[in-house]
Amino acid sequence: MTTITLTQSTPPLSQDEEGTIRLAGSRIPLDTVVYEFNQGATAEPIQDSLLTVSLRSIYGTIAFYLENQTAVDDYLRRREQEAEELRRKIESQPEIAAFRERLRHRRAQLLASRA
Repeated sequence: MTTITLTQSTPPLSQDEEGTIRLAGSRIPLDTVVYEFNQGATAEPIQDSLLTVSLRSIYGTIAFYLENQTAVDDYLRRREQEAEELRRKIESQPEIAAFRERLRHRRAQLLASRA
C-alpha cells in the first residue's frame, strides 16, 4: 500500500520588492488569476489565457485565494487604491494634460482624413 503524506505545500506565489504578489517564475500578478476566477473562469481557461504559467500554478493560486480570501481581497483593494492614487497624481501633471490634448487632436485629424 502506498502511503500519502498530507502536507500543505507552499503557494506558487512570490512577492517582489514593490510588494506585488505574482505567480512564481512569472510577471503575472495574483490580481489577474483572482479576477478571472471571480468572473467564473475555472483553472483551465485561465491557464489558456496565461500560456506561460502551468495549470498546477493556477490551481495552487486559486487554492491559496480560497484559503486566504479575506486577506487577499484586502490586498487587492489596497492595490486598487494605490493605482487610483497614482493615476490621479500622473493625470494632475500639466505635461500629461498637454500630451493627452495633442493625442486627442491627432486622433481627430486621423479620423477626419478617413472620412
